[in-house]
Amino acid sequence: MAISSSLPRLLRRTPSSLPLRWRLRMFLAGERSRPFTTCEGSRPSIVHKRSLDILHDPWFNKGTAFSMTERDRLDLRGLLPPNVMTPQQQIDRFMVDLKRLELNASDGPSDTNALAKWRILNRLHDRNETMYYKVLIENIKEYAPIVYTPTVGRVCQNYSGLFRRPRGMYFSAADHGEMMSMVYNWPAEQVDMIVVTDGSRILGLGDLGVQGIGIAIGKLDLYVAAAGINPQRVLPVMIDVGTNNENLLQDPLYLGLQEHRLDGEKYLSVIDEFMEAVFTRWPNVIVQFEDFQSKWAFKLLQRYRSTYRMFNDDVQGTAGVAIAGLLGAVRAQGRPMIDFPKLKIVVAGAGSAGIGVLNAARKTMARMLGNNEFAFEGARSQFWVVDAMGLLTEGRMNIDPEALPFARKLKESERHGLHEGASLAEVVTKVKPDVLLGLSAVGGLFSKEVLEALKDSSSTRPAIFAMSNPTQNAECTPEEAFSTVGDHIVFASGSPFHDVNLGNGKIGHCNQGNNMYLFPGIGLGTLLSGARVISDGMLQAAAQCLASYMKEEEVLNGIIYPSISSIRDITKEVAAAVVREAVAEDLAEGYRDMDPQELKKLTQDETVAYVKKNMWEPHYPTLYKCYTSPMGQQICGFILSLRVAASHL
Repeated sequence: MAISSSLPRLLRRTPSSLPLRWRLRMFLAGERSRPFTTCEGSRPSIVHKRSLDILHDPWFNKGTAFSMTERDRLDLRGLLPPNVMTPQQQIDRFMVDLKRLELNASDGPSDTNALAKWRILNRLHDRNETMYYKVLIENIKEYAPIVYTPTVGRVCQNYSGLFRRPRGMYFSAADHGEMMSMVYNWPAEQVDMIVVTDGSRILGLGDLGVQGIGIAIGKLDLYVAAAGINPQRVLPVMIDVGTNNENLLQDPLYLGLQEHRLDGEKYLSVIDEFMEAVFTRWPNVIVQFEDFQSKWAFKLLQRYRSTYRMFNDDVQGTAGVAIAGLLGAVRAQGRPMIDFPKLKIVVAGAGSAGIGVLNAARKTMARMLGNNEFAFEGARSQFWVVDAMGLLTEGRMNIDPEALPFARKLKESERHGLHEGASLAEVVTKVKPDVLLGLSAVGGLFSKEVLEALKDSSSTRPAIFAMSNPTQNAECTPEEAFSTVGDHIVFASGSPFHDVNLGNGKIGHCNQGNNMYLFPGIGLGTLLSGARVISDGMLQAAAQCLASYMKEEEVLNGIIYPSISSIRDITKEVAAAVVREAVAEDLAEGYRDMDPQELKKLTQDETVAYVKKNMWEPHYPTLYKCYTSPMGQQICGFILSLRVAASHL
């Protein structure tokens, strides 16, 4: 197509306020990306490639599963062994290799077995994306800890050495002024979900700079596996604004900018430019902020949440999972969830995750108490916050504004025999909490002294939440909790642990309160509702759906979170709850052929069915080669449309 004949489209698809230089670059990048074709499940797809180019493209490669007809059609005959394998045969062969190789794939004694598994899975991802996700979905309980926490933390720490093939996009401080055109370098015409990080606070591992891209990749793997987001419409993003990690600044192999982090308005201008760029090209995209240090997490959330479809998983996702667990802890005592506002909760940690949980828990309590100002103010008295400096009270100097609403009044503290800066053990001893909630990123913080103090809890079944990731940052292990406090407790952690054998046929259940129970459903529900923003009500609906997912007998047995193996079903239910809440709040604008009025007519079961129908499944699509001439493209498109129509008859 001649550029001159396409210039009118340039005016329609690029903002008129942009400089002509940018608009031309965006247009030309868009023209180059046109041959990119996305797949919808098993629907036929036209590819603009042939021969080895298809085999080297993980989005279209089927390996030995290409049929003989496709091999002829795509010029693949003779480039593959003659035996055509079924997808299941391919997976069986891969699993045999994985079990054989995982013990021998390490690069040395420091390379753990889990990291070896990650390497093998990553190689499969590089060559055959459909098969990769099929393996991940069918073995999600085993491999979620490999592609996500805790192994992803180790991956991020070593990412510069592990880097082989680029995945995702990198925006840096050096790209200031160019991001609006850079987004058109990404080949997908549609992007539904972006996970973005600046690498400043990866899990509990601190500033890992550009290597934090690993967490964005891992999160999006779960969006595909759990929520059925089309893998060709996800985009992991790293915003490299430098690093304050001195080891990385001195490492000659480090892949990022070797300069100290931007701060203040310079930092904000980079993030602002990124947000404007991605929402200009993909107006309906959802952006999840991931592992930004507390200093920026709340500020960026408040800056963008009323304008863009975005949320912060550390602040809002962690909060939702914690709320679901807390509601489950109430149920585990045989009480109704409406008793939640009566819980006394000691929170260890006042970072972005800790404050996010506190805000969400306070709002949930207030809603249950009448949802008025009096209820909101009264709910704050249920929380006792302990950070690195001890008990947080109004007597402290220079309190973080985000934590200030949860600083105890001095007279309140004194009535309990406590003072500003009191230790965690002192607070637990005096308060006798129903729940001890850890979001500190300090491994072992729940010492024997602290756990011993919890034995005097006023609750018949105290709950211990050691939520910090990765595993070594957990505040305590389930063995320590059950052996010290007793077998009557409810225990949850952020990373996976094994259940504890308590003897006499009793099992101490270790519940994994992982964000993956919620963020895939929040993203999918937002996408399918077409909501323009992600409201507190939508997040609350997601948390309550997760809390209600468990059966009564399971909860009374101490199981407050479901098995990871059912994550796809959980996500479907959570997404449906988010859709219904978006409709109820009049935020839904519809998705594809489903307009807001039709969404309103759906029953609860119909909403779940609607969600399930729109979840991507890892099936190989039938591929058709596209001819390069305009006439050939028209004929190819016509034939494909006939085949698609016939498939629906």
